[in-house]
Amino acid sequence: MYTIRTATTTDTETIIQIAETTWWVAYSPILEEEQIRFMLDEIYTAEKISNQIENNIQTYLMLLEDEQPVAFVAFSPREDDVDIYKLHKLYCLPVTQGKGYGKILIDAVSNEVLKAGKHILELNVNRYNKAKNFYEKMGFSEAYQEDIPIGPYFMNDYVMRKELK
Repeated sequence: MYTIRTATTTDTETIIQIAETTWWVAYSPILEEEQIRFMLDEIYTAEKISNQIENNIQTYLMLLEDEQPVAFVAFSPREDDVDIYKLHKLYCLPVTQGKGYGKILIDAVSNEVLKAGKHILELNVNRYNKAKNFYEKMGFSEAYQEDIPIGPYFMNDYVMRKELK
């Protein structure tokens, strides 16, 4: 039994904990430990997450299983093209993988995007991340590749898009 709700700033620490747990499992096979630590410290600070929630920079949805938060997603209109919504983050605790929560959260975001009158959902995925297969099953396809500097590292990503109907 699961529920989905919009996150508030009181969820900030939970979001950080889910990210910490999930990132090591997801990225250890493809990134060096130092890069994972750097990126977590860069992206998942309490100040940044709280600011994103408080100021509606990104909308976070929490998925709860038996009232316990086990996954989250964050999305927003793209800054440079508000007709495209960007799925910034999607992480499910490893113990929940295979339960369909990723699909459920993508569907929830897709519904929000359609309610906003928009029809394109976009995301970045590391070119070596096996999650690319999951996103393809969800209807996303590769639009282009980009290399994004983050500190001394680069995120080598596919940008994937899905047309919503």
